[in-house]
Amino acid sequence: MSNQDSALLRRSKDAAGAKIDESAAALHELSNDIWTHPELNFEERHAHASLTDFLEREGFEVTKNFHLETAFKATYGTDGGVHVCVICEYDALPEIDHACGHPLIAESGAAAGLGIKAALELADAPKGRVTVMGTPAEEGGGGKIKMIETGAFQGIDVAMMVHPYPRNVSRPVILACTTMEITFTGRAAHASSCPWEGVNALDAAILCYQNISVMRQQLKPEWRVHGTIMKAGDTPSIIPEESQMSFYLRTVDSVDMPTLKEKIGGCAKGAATATGCEVKYSFGGDYANLVTNDTLASVYERQLTDLSVDYSTSEVTFSTDMGDVSYVVPSIHPLFYIGTEAANHSREFNTATGADEAQKPTLAQAKAMAFTGLELMQPGNSHLLDKIKKEFNNKVAPK
Repeated sequence: MSNQDSALLRRSKDAAGAKIDESAAALHELSNDIWTHPELNFEERHAHASLTDFLEREGFEVTKNFHLETAFKATYGTDGGVHVCVICEYDALPEIDHACGHPLIAESGAAAGLGIKAALELADAPKGRVTVMGTPAEEGGGGKIKMIETGAFQGIDVAMMVHPYPRNVSRPVILACTTMEITFTGRAAHASSCPWEGVNALDAAILCYQNISVMRQQLKPEWRVHGTIMKAGDTPSIIPEESQMSFYLRTVDSVDMPTLKEKIGGCAKGAATATGCEVKYSFGGDYANLVTNDTLASVYERQLTDLSVDYSTSEVTFSTDMGDVSYVVPSIHPLFYIGTEAANHSREFNTATGADEAQKPTLAQAKAMAFTGLELMQPGNSHLLDKIKKEFNNKVAPK
């Protein structure tokens, strides 16, 4: 990169950082508004309105209801350069509200977009475009998958988002995931006068759960199987004639999922055989594993270092439909510490999401994403995007 390009990059980053800093109060208000109005997947109408109104006021070209009712696209810039996408999530969880920190994901995405836009407004700014993409229904709804199917990510060069977590992790291992629904059918009978006439579907569910627990010894260390009994009978005096179970199955790579499905299916069949029940099970709701683009991650990590943010590089974590995005666009999905060591999906994490202490790390992550995007947009850095795309093509086979 020439001295002239280096100077432009410095001015671009200064403009982006200054815009994020001066918008801190408004960004905090935005995330707090989402945090105090939790909405389940595909019902995020308040969050959709808050985010799109905010971005319209900031001068973005906003498309509301973008392919999905509660999705949006907010874009700024010129075509012919690098097109960077930063992603917002904003759906909540049943009962425990924003215990996965999604208001801060929305805030960081909006903030990064503001920063890049401010840099693109400089008189000598390079060609480039930033899109803030609002993606609903990450918590089990697969909103990004539906958006991929409609072509929402076409024309984008790289995609980024950051996610609250108990630690800073720049290249987390994000697992492939599928849901499994199991139904055991037996026969009802009086549980005291003639229990031998019954076929106990609850016993089958309990055996299935125990079978899976025992099976874990033969599963790879990074694989995850976890679930619950959804239906187990109505009264103690009746042998339960139907039970229902719901599980999540997770593997490091999507190609391993058929093996795990076969193993857990065997656990269900064995429980049915032992109790005399019939069993039916089905799989659905697949999320792909995340294919982290290491070249893009390296650029992002340099920004963290410049911002004096410590991080680890790898940790086995959870699943997200951002994994599916990583199969169509070079992507990163770092995790960041928000001031608590409480686990995601806990009430304590929900409280931490709304706390003032979460604001400083959230804006630091927004700056890291903005600076990463600006690095790629600089004329003297075209080799970076070439390297990112070459890695993407080498690592990602057609799904």
